[in-house]
Formats: sequence, C-alpha cells, structure tokens
Amino acid sequence: MSGAMTWLHGQRKTELVALADKVGLQDYESYKKADLESALDEHMRANQYSLMKDASLAPFYRRITGDSSPVKRESGSSLILANDTKRSRPRRVTRAREEIEQTDISESEQSKALITRTPHTSLSFVQNVPLPPSPSVVVERIDQQTAQIRTSVNDLWIRLGITEFVENARDTLSSTAAIQTLAILVELSGVQGLVLPMTQISCIPATAYTPAIQLKVPNLFELLEPEFWSISSLWFFTSVLIPLASAYFFNLALKTSSTQRHTRSTPPVAQFDMLSFNVAKALISWLVYSQGVRFYGLVGNDAVEKLNGATPGGYRGVLIGAGICSLTSVYEAVLNK
Repeated sequence: MSGAMTWLHGQRKTELVALADKVGLQDYESYKKADLESALDEHMRANQYSLMKDASLAPFYRRITGDSSPVKRESGSSLILANDTKRSRPRRVTRAREEIEQTDISESEQSKALITRTPHTSLSFVQNVPLPPSPSVVVERIDQQTAQIRTSVNDLWIRLGITEFVENARDTLSSTAAIQTLAILVELSGVQGLVLPMTQISCIPATAYTPAIQLKVPNLFELLEPEFWSISSLWFFTSVLIPLASAYFFNLALKTSSTQRHTRSTPPVAQFDMLSFNVAKALISWLVYSQGVRFYGLVGNDAVEKLNGATPGGYRGVLIGAGICSLTSVYEAVLNK
C-alpha cells in the first residue's frame, strides 16, 4: 500500500466523504470506505496539477512524491521545472518550505479536530457516577425494599387493629337481624328529619383553608308539639310494634324448635320470626299509606301524608326493605337446615 493510500486509509469515513466533496468526486454515495479510498486516490492522482495547489491536500501529494519511482520523480520534477523556468532557485526553496509549514499546520489542525471529536473528554464524567455491578443486584435491591415496605404496612395494620375490627364487623353484619336493623335505621333517619329537625346553634367562621362550618343539633322543643307524637307513634306502630307482635305470635319455626325449647340445657326464650315480621310490616304499610286505612279515625290523614313523604322512597321504600329482609330470612333458614 502506497503512502498516499495509507494516508487515505487513516482517515474516517466522514472525512473521506468531505474530501470527496472538496475534490469534486462524483457518484460516491454508495461506495464503501475501501472503495471510496481507491476512487479518491485515482481521482486525485488524475487531477494532481489542479488540486495540489490546495494546502489541505498537501499531505496526500507529498506522499505521492515520496512514493513515486525515479522515472516518475524525474518527469514530475521536469514538469515543475518547466512551469517554474521563470522563477529563481531561491524562490523554489522558499515555496517548498512554505508548503511544508502549511502541511504541518493542516496536520496539527486535523489532529486537534480528532481530539475534539473523541468522546473520551465528553464522557469523562460518567466515570464518577457509581453504577451497580450487574442488573441482578438492582433487582435484588428492589425486592428487598418492597419486602420492607410490605412488612411495615402489615405491622401498622396489625397495631391499628383494623383486621380485628373488620372481622368483628363482618360477624355482626352477617345476620338477618343486622340487615333488619339497618332497614329500620334508614326509615328512622327520614322520620327524625321530619319530627326533630336540625337547628343551628353556632357557626365556625371560615378561614383561608376551610369554609364556614355550621353547628346543628336536633330541636328538642318539638317534643312538646302534638305533631311529633302523632307522626312518631304512627311510624312506631306500623314499622315496629305491630310487625314485632306478628313475628312473635306467627312464628313459623316454633314447631321445629319446640323439642329444643323444652330441654333443661336450653331455657325457653321468646323467638321472633323475621319472615313474619317483614310480611306483616309490608301488609300494614300498604293498607295505611296506599289503601287509606285509618283504624276508625285513630290515624290522621295529615300525619300519614307527612310520614309517607319523609320516609326514604315513601311507602314503596318500606315495601322494598321488607322484601329484601324477607329474602335474607328465607336464605338464612335454608342455610341452617
């Protein structure tokens, strides 16, 4: 490999592309690096006399001069002498010296450019960043942190007693009596808003972060009004007392448990059939609120209308609640068989 080809081979592909644009090489885009080196060598040798005036190309042509044979060297020197017949010998020496200096300057500039493009200086800060030895260490560290967080949350959960509270609430609510109590409380919330309305006693002024808060309590002076007693007694009789009496006397499960009720180990207790309770409640509510039964004038129309409007869903809401509680009582009886 000649000295000129060695110089071309030492250049990068991007530098060769820039050199091809500079010397006017055509159709080189699909060339590989080796092909581009050969094409540049041929092109620059063929256009030597027009391109050698460029100082940046002096390293290439200087190596061509060093690689040429004595015949070529003599022919090249004869051409140079023919072109410089009108110039004196000291001028040629001075010109050669200037070309050598320009060549050294261009080579130093190229070396500086290579140093600037080298990624070592721009990526030196990466050496100061602590990196894990392997991805498995990162995964193991993440698993340890996750296990610690899980353990801390579990300990906090146990200390607060949330698990025990949830289990107790589940045991309490998993019964027909609990569902029946919730249905009665829903009705009672509407009745309380009618017979004991809330009255404001004070007000906490608003701040920059919270709005004004009104402090309200039930108006106990309504206990002195006849309307309170008429509406309260109507709801108590239709939703609690009469259905409870029916559940006691019409106890469908009484015969099945009669043998256990008379044993010495099980004392006799009053049992209430929840199915009978809800059937009687639905029936009495339908007669009073829908069919206009007033029990010979004991119940006033005004009290019936107000109570029907205050109960969530009206009397239809009472019927729906009684139906749900009846289904739960039947389901519980089937499970106990």
